Amino acid sequence: MTDVDMWFDPRCPWAWNTSRWLLEVERVRDVRVRFHVMSLSVLNDGREGLEEWYREWLRPGLGPVRVAVAAEAAHGNDVLRDLYTALGNRIHHQRTPIGRPLYVDALTEVGLPAELADVADTTDHDEALLASHHAGLDPVGEDLGTPTIHVTGADGRLNAFFGPVLTPVPRGEEAGRLWDGVLQVTGADGFFELKRGRTRPPIAR
Repeated sequence: MTDVDMWFDPRCPWAWNTSRWLLEVERVRDVRVRFHVMSLSVLNDGREGLEEWYREWLRPGLGPVRVAVAAEAAHGNDVLRDLYTALGNRIHHQRTPIGRPLYVDALTEVGLPAELADVADTTDHDEALLASHHAGLDPVGEDLGTPTIHVTGADGRLNAFFGPVLTPVPRGEEAGRLWDGVLQVTGADGFFELKRGRTRPPIAR
């Protein structure tokens, strides 16, 4: 069994697609995914040159990640898998506005205390958030964001990379073949980048 760690911001549609792909990979490969929290708001804090629409999009971004980090602190990492799904379904499919009702509904769905929603507007768990954020992104470098994935090989070497950025989500054996290829490419010594321009928006499904 290969342990795979992915860092996500609940609001990122590209991370959402990658996470759904990884869950599909679990069905066809000997892979177990663990989810961890990062923050696009933290990543972009103080950056110059951001487009105004993106600045506005980032403004409510700390709430969901704070709730996720608080849930993990109180109930362990395993709760993030279902909580991320509950948050993501509301954010990316139902288009629920970011705010307390969204957090309470998601927490209730997965059997977590609704009171965890209270942390969205506090800094109580920001130290833990920063630690999780940097644990995921620092090994990748260059201020890259999410999706970020870590895989530890049989030789103990960490393979940490940004991506893949994809849409729509591959299913079944197609997802497995993509996983095989991603590991082959990112595991090559000296490999750094493979990219092309995006020609379509993220398709959440």
